[in-house]
Amino acid sequence: MGLDSDRAERPGGVVHGGGGGGFFSTKLMMYFVIFPFNFSLLKPNTSTMFLVGLSGGIASGKSTVVAVLRELGCAVIDADVIAREVVQPHFKAYQQIVRYFGTEILLENGEINREALGNIIFSHPEKRQLLNSITHPEIQKEMLKQILKYFVLGYRYVILDIPLLFETNRLPKFMKYTVLVYCDPPTQLSRLMKRNGLSQAEAEARIASQLPLDEKRKLASHIIDNSGDRESTRRQVLRLHARLEDSLDFLWARLVVGTVVAGLGGLGYLLLRHFIS
Repeated sequence: MGLDSDRAERPGGVVHGGGGGGFFSTKLMMYFVIFPFNFSLLKPNTSTMFLVGLSGGIASGKSTVVAVLRELGCAVIDADVIAREVVQPHFKAYQQIVRYFGTEILLENGEINREALGNIIFSHPEKRQLLNSITHPEIQKEMLKQILKYFVLGYRYVILDIPLLFETNRLPKFMKYTVLVYCDPPTQLSRLMKRNGLSQAEAEARIASQLPLDEKRKLASHIIDNSGDRESTRRQVLRLHARLEDSLDFLWARLVVGTVVAGLGGLGYLLLRHFIS
């Protein structure tokens, strides 16, 4: 992963940049329809949080921030990574995609050719809807599994790295806080031109295809300004992490979940002993 991700530059679920990217990451809001049912009752009326939404823009440096958060031991769930993982050959979604779209979408190594599949769904809305109906449930299940894992392990908060967090009004309301990795427009343009070897016109066109960072800034509850050097960015991330770690929210819920899990494990053990004897 480079300085940041230039995913989701084009509507319709086809992603350009980032080495091919995920062809359905522009509809990430669909992945989270489970949240209201599973997590809304866990959100206390306080100033701290459990779920933290993280986003940025092309060449804003989100990957730099994520790297620091991971170094600190934070739980980070990358929605695009999961979207790519669930279409690998050993996943259920892969078999269904090949069944409905045919083997012509496969590469020589058996993996799905994202560009070929992306071209199909971009020009056929009904096929895009079919693909979404196959992949979204698997993405939802995987994200929920990861969130619950961190939840039970006692993490103060879980960071959801979502490229289009601010492009929809739906997702942010399920986050206690939202964090934007920002950089000023001249720095963003310069970094993109240098990183991708683009002309100024090409870089400006890519930036224009996304919601401007200054607009996202108005929607975020926290800003990491990555306009300066890496050390400055790192200090900001450390301050944010310290604040979030002070939260004691969801301690009661983790205890409840832990008790239930332990109880079910004990019940399973007793049943196993009963059948063995």
